[in-house]
Amino acid sequence: MKIYISVDMEGIPGTFNWEHEKIDRPSVRKCMMDHVETAIDEILKSPVAQDLEEICIADSHSNGDNLFYQITARDERISLISGSPRPEYMMPGFDASFDIVFLLGYHAGTGAMKANMDHTYSNSRIQHIWINEQPMSEALINAAYAGYHGVPLALVSGDKALGAELKPPLPEISYVCTKEGVAKFAAKNYSLARVNRELREAIRRALASKNLPIYSFKTPIKLKIEFHSTAMTDVVALMPGTQRLDGKTILYQHDDYAILFNALMALVTLAYATGI
Repeated sequence: MKIYISVDMEGIPGTFNWEHEKIDRPSVRKCMMDHVETAIDEILKSPVAQDLEEICIADSHSNGDNLFYQITARDERISLISGSPRPEYMMPGFDASFDIVFLLGYHAGTGAMKANMDHTYSNSRIQHIWINEQPMSEALINAAYAGYHGVPLALVSGDKALGAELKPPLPEISYVCTKEGVAKFAAKNYSLARVNRELREAIRRALASKNLPIYSFKTPIKLKIEFHSTAMTDVVALMPGTQRLDGKTILYQHDDYAILFNALMALVTLAYATGI
């Protein structure tokens, strides 16, 4: 059994805005550490522990420098991926050798109402993003990357708005609601005791499930991104293979989701080149 855990921060219980989440705020990093450690503790207490080969944790918030290396001290089968930039962005080192995926601390996609810190990849660059005409969140983008490798997404934790987004396409996953958005930068954070209890229960369900679905897209796979400004799109449209649909929107199409997955991050990175 190999378990892959990708960890974001906006959906972690105890957080509410990006200023609050800066790396020099040790209390918020502790919230993130506590959430991941609770998940690890439950995995190591579960029946799968005797057949466990690896728990690979990807620190996937911002520059990937939020989780302390000490998290690996609990068990020699725990590894931690940190740092940025890197290929496969929020899913680095992931392949078909893993059995299940957990996404912890995730958030709703850009434009969701009453979603704490809603965005998809970049709040300052991306206005809207679709794959095969479906509005996308980071959770769905990463779930499809797992599905590309034939691996199911088993568990997600995050805010109430993300749970609502994931229910239609992924009704079978175990979802842990950590908080609900009052506004974009305000949240009603649930009791840590409640979140920890529900996280442990969800992990037990996820590890016991025998029929987790694979989430994937039919080919051709069409990525459409609306950026915040025409200047950003001017630069992004320089990337070979893109088609400009209007002043702020580009289309990128590929049959191989792994290529499209990395192309998405390349397109967002190009949008930052404008400096605005």
